[in-house]
Amino acid sequence: MKKKTVTYKKILVIEDNHAILDVITLILQSESYKVNGLNKSVDMMMHINESRPDLIILDIMLPDGDGRTLLKEIRTNPATENIPVLMISAKYTAQNIQHGEYKPNGFLPKPFDIDDLLDRIEGILAGKTY
Repeated sequence: MKKKTVTYKKILVIEDNHAILDVITLILQSESYKVNGLNKSVDMMMHINESRPDLIILDIMLPDGDGRTLLKEIRTNPATENIPVLMISAKYTAQNIQHGEYKPNGFLPKPFDIDDLLDRIEGILAGKTY
């Protein structure tokens, strides 16, 4: 009998609020995702290049940067330009967010419903844009 190989999707969460980061991490791990978390953007690109995530969840308001600037950094780097990004924010809503030139694959205002988060992640990993 051949053993089935399960590949877990890797998700990088960049969120400065430790409570939110912990909750997202626990929820995603319970859904069999491999999760890494960063609470600031300083080593983000190095971390992305080392861990090669399948999806990045990126907060807009970080203590050392703006998530939209980080999104531009991800999108303009040939090694990371195709990694899907789900942006989250407590300050902005889908109506008032100004993404600029580079768009994320999805956006979710905080506080968000756990099922909405999981639906967005599954959809984005399946190739959808929200």
